[in-house]
Amino acid sequence: MTKVAIVGTGYVGLTTGACLAHLGHEVVCADVNEEKVALLSRGEIPFLEDELDDLVAEGTSTGRLRFVVGAKAAVVECEVAFLCVPTPQNPDGSADLTFIEKAARDIVDVLPSKAILVNKSTVPIGTARVVEEVLERIGVPVVSNPEFLREGSAVQDFLHPDRIVIGTNDPVAGAVVAALYEGVLAPVVVTDPVSSETIKYAANAFLATRLSFVNAIAAVCEGVGANVDDVIMGLGYDSRIGSDYLRPGPGWGGSCLPKDTNALVRIAEDVGYDFRFLKGVIEVNEEQFSRVVAKVRRAVGGELEGREVAIWGLTFKAGTDDLRDSPALEILSRLVSEGPKIRAYDPTVGTNTLHSAGLDGLVELSPDSMSACDGAAVLIVLTDWDEFGDLDPLAVAARMTSRAVVDGRNTLDKISWQRAGFDYQGIGC
Repeated sequence: MTKVAIVGTGYVGLTTGACLAHLGHEVVCADVNEEKVALLSRGEIPFLEDELDDLVAEGTSTGRLRFVVGAKAAVVECEVAFLCVPTPQNPDGSADLTFIEKAARDIVDVLPSKAILVNKSTVPIGTARVVEEVLERIGVPVVSNPEFLREGSAVQDFLHPDRIVIGTNDPVAGAVVAALYEGVLAPVVVTDPVSSETIKYAANAFLATRLSFVNAIAAVCEGVGANVDDVIMGLGYDSRIGSDYLRPGPGWGGSCLPKDTNALVRIAEDVGYDFRFLKGVIEVNEEQFSRVVAKVRRAVGGELEGREVAIWGLTFKAGTDDLRDSPALEILSRLVSEGPKIRAYDPTVGTNTLHSAGLDGLVELSPDSMSACDGAAVLIVLTDWDEFGDLDPLAVAARMTSRAVVDGRNTLDKISWQRAGFDYQGIGC
């Protein structure tokens, strides 16, 4: 058992802390928000993440997981401290290291001399050196241990990862961090800190590339009359390609891909390389938002001014309540500029979330999927919640003024909706 401190209790920090406690370690999680610490201490999770509430309950009941206010209180007796704080995007696309540097400064006076500091946050290449300089203490190694957690399946991704990446110039510190994952069956990649940080950015950039590629192929399919589902199936069976991240949609978003792809472009520029390929990936994604809006415009006959629009789904993916950089919000903002009245429904989005996302006055939130359709000229599906696929298209049609649907996730059964008289527009079909 190792004494572990977690600084930051967002998606990454809370998942890391709860999972390490599950693996048998003694974990103290710190946050600056007293209300959030009290909430977590009662076993209440402030965001939606499958299985996480069970692990937090398990950890607190066994005493292996505790929550405290302030980083100093968490690290004072730790053997390993994880930095899991935000690294938001600056206006120029680079990552903001303010929270990382502040966290390091906060703990420098109390971090035990034999402790190991681990960067778990997604950080720019070279951040391990930056943290070492902030600490200004000999004998406290800094290890990079990037996360590869998908929202909605973060617990499974932690406990059953494709790989564990450890970046360090100190073999002993690397071995200590690797030992924290004992019981997790996955290849362990041990490399230098800069390479480990690059792995994280490269992985997200490649995933974004696949998503932009499949959306571009979907556009081609629409033009030539090909069946996008069959095309993707044919690609997916190729062992050199695989089927993951080859599903067309309204564009990619979320808390990681947009931020990390822009950061990698900026990192490349800083070292004199024009990453035109990745810039193209980002541009294709921007075009996809516009393509979806164009589909909506066509569905209502060309003019959105004064028309009523229903939206199903606001979060960036199903299984989460996260609106950060959601493609749905990007599309919604573009629609708003053209003057329609918009009603939206998402099973995890309430009025408080709507307010925090700055959507007050821009969209009316409906209590259920059907009422969102009342009087609508067109229905748009922007998040692939399973419940949307189970709804009766005839019942939906009875609530709308015309039968038009733009399925941005290809979630609905095209044949059923067409039989119900809908003009169905999907992505690539």
